[in-house]
Amino acid sequence: MTTVRTMPHPEARSVTHAGVFETAQQPALALAVVGLLGIGILGLAYGDFASVWQPVAAWIPGRTALAYAVAAIECAVAIGLLFRATSALAARVLFPGVILWQMLRLPEVILGGRHEGAWLGWGETALLLAGGWTLFARLADLPGESPLAFLTGEKSVRMAQIYLGLCIIPIGLSHFVYHEATVLLIPQWLPNRLFFAYLTGAGQIASGLGLIFNVLPRVAAYAESAQLWIYTLLIWVPAVLFGPNSDVQKIFGSNASARMPWTALLVTWFPAACALAVAQNVRRSE
Repeated sequence: MTTVRTMPHPEARSVTHAGVFETAQQPALALAVVGLLGIGILGLAYGDFASVWQPVAAWIPGRTALAYAVAAIECAVAIGLLFRATSALAARVLFPGVILWQMLRLPEVILGGRHEGAWLGWGETALLLAGGWTLFARLADLPGESPLAFLTGEKSVRMAQIYLGLCIIPIGLSHFVYHEATVLLIPQWLPNRLFFAYLTGAGQIASGLGLIFNVLPRVAAYAESAQLWIYTLLIWVPAVLFGPNSDVQKIFGSNASARMPWTALLVTWFPAACALAVAQNVRRSE
């Protein structure tokens, strides 16, 4: 047996034994690994980035080679998070990676900041940064003399929680601004889908405000994570198993290929895991 390390909690840290893989004390780590590994495999399969979710300009020289390299790194980081010997290094690679991922959205915000859609894209990617930031703080294991050691303290974890709160507010607002598209994503068997479109948007805004102003932040973070997992299970798992329904096809049009449901599933799964990582690191006393 090999001693493996789990993602520590602010109040507890345990070491378990389970072969070479980590048994996640916090399921967020295992779920994040699955999501990131899936995105990497998808990139290797198609030789491309995750559709519009990783907005790397088409004119960049060697874009296909870069896509393969990024996909390979994503797979390596995901696998590295599972091993005690490599989890710290993997967290150190993941954090700057998600920062760069976030910065890819910056031109869109600068050029189209008056439009909610630009902030929606920023918010969706910021979920990853909040989660990657939290994993870095808990797993990076930096020496005290490191200039980045301040990013591993409790204040840094709290900043990640505030950042999560800031980023999910524009996501919630999009449910109101783009309510017609939001309705199309809600399962057809639910009655009064417009009500659920507004309800979920209001819920995300409330979660964001709770995290920012430290009002029941643990409840707020778990509520956001739960909502993202509901999207994953009710919308994208059926789309993968049975194909996109007619409403989803209206949104994606000709892009509703076999690749689209898998991409949508994984790019909802990974942020949901990142939100869960943040939630599981909110102090229980808060």
